Amino acid sequence: MAKFDPLTEKFTEFDNPVWDNYFQALSESVGEKIPARSMMWGIDYSSDGSIWYTDGYHDALWKFSISDESYDRLQYPNPENSEGVFPQKLTVDGSRIIVNDLLGSRISFFEFAQVGQEIRTFAIPSPLENSITSDFTIDSEDNVWYTTWIPDETGILVKFDYPSYEIEQATSTAPQGLLLQEFIEFYQFPPEMNTPNGVTVGPNQKIWIADTSGNFFFSFDPETEEFTKYVTSIPHKDSYGNLKLPTYSSNPYWIEHSDGNLVMNEHNANRIAVFNPESETMVEYTVPSRNPNWSDCEGIDYCGLSQVFDFTVDGSKIWFTEWVENNIGVVDTSATLPFTIDIDNQNIILERGQTAEVLLQFNIPNVLLGEVEVSASLNKSSTASSSDLIITSEHTDLNSLVGDSQSYLIQITAGEDALSDTYKVLLGAFDDEIAVSKFITVTIV
Repeated sequence: MAKFDPLTEKFTEFDNPVWDNYFQALSESVGEKIPARSMMWGIDYSSDGSIWYTDGYHDALWKFSISDESYDRLQYPNPENSEGVFPQKLTVDGSRIIVNDLLGSRISFFEFAQVGQEIRTFAIPSPLENSITSDFTIDSEDNVWYTTWIPDETGILVKFDYPSYEIEQATSTAPQGLLLQEFIEFYQFPPEMNTPNGVTVGPNQKIWIADTSGNFFFSFDPETEEFTKYVTSIPHKDSYGNLKLPTYSSNPYWIEHSDGNLVMNEHNANRIAVFNPESETMVEYTVPSRNPNWSDCEGIDYCGLSQVFDFTVDGSKIWFTEWVENNIGVVDTSATLPFTIDIDNQNIILERGQTAEVLLQFNIPNVLLGEVEVSASLNKSSTASSSDLIITSEHTDLNSLVGDSQSYLIQITAGEDALSDTYKVLLGAFDDEIAVSKFITVTIV
């Protein structure tokens, strides 16, 4: 376990003798040296002054006591002695700890009794056999939502009515497995959702899901039971280098709600994204660190990925890990943006073959000291296929004087054979450090 002090910018590391003793005993029991390494995906702070984190490779949860700098190891339950167990994300919620078992197809609960050290455990098995169970979130009514899916086949969003289950299980004589099923509802994913890793509750209790396979994230409205698809910006060449693909994916992985905004790590685009669902505005911050070994970077000086992974939000600052650069980083979202954008029409209805024009205004704040003119490039992406919606403009380079603004026309055309549906189009501006964009809703009738 390590601690970082943002004021002094110094790390303090705490040795774990329990870890060393565990692996020594394990190695002796099997007659060969077992590598003392793992992957710790989940970590959270408990109000009793301890830190809990997951040990994915060795089926365990660890507790670190801050006051006496001691460690305790809690074996993760594996009742069927299955090899497919992987405790991943972890949340401390009052007197309980919730963990998703990525490969074990379940969400596990560890509840601590008020007296003594007794721990009550139970797990919600996935309604889908042989599935992956990923991130989870808790809504305002204490329902637990999580994603579970079978790769390249199907997946569902699951709602577990935890409060009602707690009341019923106190008096019920039914087997736990049967009892649990009474308090589960699930919703089929749209067919284009493939790898729903991150999930969070956002404003108005909508559920938001990050789909790691592509450039997309989704909202789910529990009232209407409808999914809405959104898109990130396309990754820059700095991220993929010489790699030639039909499309390039940003791979949003985790998603969290903070003060009305949604924060995502686009780990294949080297960006941290902040999306405001009320204004449907998105700001994507490019992380400058790059490891060329994680992209096809031959002959390119500035290229690669730092594998931006887990993050946490502290006020206006987003702290994140750079998995292959041995760094932690921070984005200060209170800093003045170098430019903003406005769009004159955010709702468009098109018939097949029809074109609509929108006006994008490129604004430069009058606070950029030492600058005279600011330049950026047109940013565009869409949830539709390139044949269903065609986005064009005479202007791919945007320029404006400091304290001024310039407007640019953009054409959005529905293809002759476009599918009737509602799509999200992301329009804005980007440079090497940031992308500022806004969504337009386009309906093809």
